[in-house]
Amino acid sequence: MRHWRLLAIGLGAYALALIITAPATLVDAGLRRASEGRLRLAEAQGTLWSGTGQLEIRDTSGRTGVAKSLAWRVLPESLLRGHLVCEVGLEQAARRFPVTLSLSRIQLTNADFSLPAAALGLAVPKLAPLELTGEMQFRVSSLSMGRGAARGRATLQWHAAGSALSPVSPLGNYELRIDGEGSVVRATLHTLQGPLQLDGKGSWTYGDNPAFLAIARVPLQHQQQLAPLLRLIAVERGDGSFELQLK
Repeated sequence: MRHWRLLAIGLGAYALALIITAPATLVDAGLRRASEGRLRLAEAQGTLWSGTGQLEIRDTSGRTGVAKSLAWRVLPESLLRGHLVCEVGLEQAARRFPVTLSLSRIQLTNADFSLPAAALGLAVPKLAPLELTGEMQFRVSSLSMGRGAARGRATLQWHAAGSALSPVSPLGNYELRIDGEGSVVRATLHTLQGPLQLDGKGSWTYGDNPAFLAIARVPLQHQQQLAPLLRLIAVERGDGSFELQLK
């Protein structure tokens, strides 16, 4: 009996050692599977519990994308409360934000980070031909997702928005607000300032494809310069506006 008890203790200690020393490269494997190759962690160093790397957002082919330095640290004491808390930092930010994981959901709290606008073209392939420029700022006070539901609010502000194909720069500053209302996630787009006016609304119900409709209005003095650009992705209406549907 004592022999089997010692064997069980030894196996338990060995399994714990494997978990504690599991390499950070396993994060890349998990991201690759979950995102079908659209998210990767390059140059991973450290362990599952504490590490660094380059978080890459890639296009559908998995060949090109944008990267941000990423650091994380798991708080082991959070396991005593029945969930796992990981402190995450992007681009060596002074203030990290917590990501809480449990069996039923994932939650972001007080997250604030930026990405180049090129990431928008990677996430929404229909926008890729515009070669978007500018900086996107994400702010999440509290947003939880899991079991077919999302709750909370997040905002995305696109500053100095532009396109490498446009002679008008910048086109403006814009804000997308995302509201999780249970099984439905709603998004509202509006213009903060700039010559190109963008307004839009959309929703995503779990189990269905997201749908978003945006209207672009171009001032008369810029129509000759911007109309060819907008025709790449949108339908021109008789009143000089352009309609863009994303599904």
